[in-house]
Amino acid sequence: MALIKTSNPALSENTFTNVAGQYGELAGTGPMTLSGTVNKTGILLLCVVATASFTWHQFLAARNPGDVMPEMLVGAFGGFVVAMVTSYKKEWSPVTAPIYALLEGLALGGTSAVFDARYPGVGIQAVGLTFGTLAVLLIAYSSGMIKVTDKFRLGIVAATGGVVVFYLLEVVLGFFGFQFASINGSGVVGIGFSLVVVAIAALNLVLDFDFIEQGVQRRAPKYMEWYGAFGIIVTLVWLYLEILRLLSKMRSRN
Repeated sequence: MALIKTSNPALSENTFTNVAGQYGELAGTGPMTLSGTVNKTGILLLCVVATASFTWHQFLAARNPGDVMPEMLVGAFGGFVVAMVTSYKKEWSPVTAPIYALLEGLALGGTSAVFDARYPGVGIQAVGLTFGTLAVLLIAYSSGMIKVTDKFRLGIVAATGGVVVFYLLEVVLGFFGFQFASINGSGVVGIGFSLVVVAIAALNLVLDFDFIEQGVQRRAPKYMEWYGAFGIIVTLVWLYLEILRLLSKMRSRN
C-alpha cells in the first residue's frame, strides 16, 4: 500500500509508518478504531469550547481587546508549540492533544469575541458554517460521493502548500511595509481569495477522514485515536478562522 498523504501537518504521510508494529508492545490496549477517534474528537471539541467560552465572556465583560490579549497570545503561541511537540511525539497525544485544544480555545474565543463585537453574530455564523461543512463533507465521504485519489491528494497538498507559502510571505513582507491590500480587503479579489482558501481548508477534512480510515485499517496503536482527533481539530481550527475572515470581509461591505 502506498504511503498516505495529507496536507495537514499533524497528519503527515509518515504518521502511521511503523506505528502498527508498536501495537504488540501495547498489550491490552487494542488497536485504533473509528468510533474511538470520533469520541476523542468530541472530547477535544469540548475542550476548545470550554476555554473559548472563558475568553469570550472575559471580553464581553470589559469590551476591551487588551483584556483578553494575554490569554490569546498564550493560546496561539502555546498551541503552536504543543502542536509541534504532538506532531513529533505521537505517543504523547493522549495528554498533549487536550492541552492543544484548551490552548486553541483561548485564542479562538478572544478572536471570535473581537470580530463579533464589530460584526454582531459573525462568530456564531462561522461556527455554524464550520460544523455544517464538516457534516456535509463527512456524509459525502462516507457515501462515496468524494473519492480520495492520488491526484486529488496531490492537488489539495499543492494548494495547501501554496496558501502556507503565501501567508508566510505576507508576514515577512509586512515587516518591510508591503501590504496585500486587495487580498486582505473586502473587494471582489479579497472575497474571492478567502472563498478559495475556505474551499482548500474544507477539502483537507476529506484527506483527514481518509487518513484516519487508513490508520484504522492498519490497526495502529490505540493512542493514535487521540492523534487522529488532534489532526481533525487542527483542520477545523484553520477552517473556522478562514470562514470567520470571509464573513467579516462580506459584512464590512454593508
